[in-house]
Amino acid sequence: MKRHLLAIAAALVLAATPVKGQADISDSYRFDIGGGIGMSGYLGDANGSNIFHKPGFAANLQGRYLFNERTAIRAQLTGMSLSGSTADFDNYLPGGRDYSFSAFAADLSVRGEFNFFPYGIGETYRRLRRFTPFLAIGLGATVSSCGGFTAGALSLPMTAGIKYKISRRLNLIADFTMTKVFGDKLDGAELADLTTIKSSFIKNTDWHSAIQVSLSYEFGPRCVVCNRKD
Repeated sequence: MKRHLLAIAAALVLAATPVKGQADISDSYRFDIGGGIGMSGYLGDANGSNIFHKPGFAANLQGRYLFNERTAIRAQLTGMSLSGSTADFDNYLPGGRDYSFSAFAADLSVRGEFNFFPYGIGETYRRLRRFTPFLAIGLGATVSSCGGFTAGALSLPMTAGIKYKISRRLNLIADFTMTKVFGDKLDGAELADLTTIKSSFIKNTDWHSAIQVSLSYEFGPRCVVCNRKD
């Protein structure tokens, strides 16, 4: 009788103890939200060569849907201050005048994101790494307010950066984004045809950029198919 009771007790203990080979669904998540700050830059009629000649302040809010350890789709809203002056460069403008501007711009975009390495913590059989470089490209829209004039245009953000997983849910991200704006009024109406070169959807348009450091938090546990865990 004692043997039967001991066997039943042992079975109950084993049933209540997590099995090492069973995956913890919290190791992988569906969503990621975060924000960051950094430095902004501008290229256009008032600055044709040095994108960070008059650096501004940038801040972002971002959210991701995580398809897997290598790919994600990111929605991001970035606000930034932009400024420039033709007096800081050697270009001679018609009439010999100098122009300057100061603006606030907001860019909303959706980007596809690719990690060079499988990104994560945990299962060594999947060769997950806490650190990875990544690239992203997408489509968005930029709205700029300058001297009482507001303009908007489509934008093409191109991003390169690195990620480091501080913990299973917390990520540190540093990236540089160069954004082509399909318009020439990011720096205000007065500078739109400053050089008398007519702009088009692609030619003689403005650019903005940002170097930012962000923190993000993952949530929404994903069901793991494989039950092996080291």
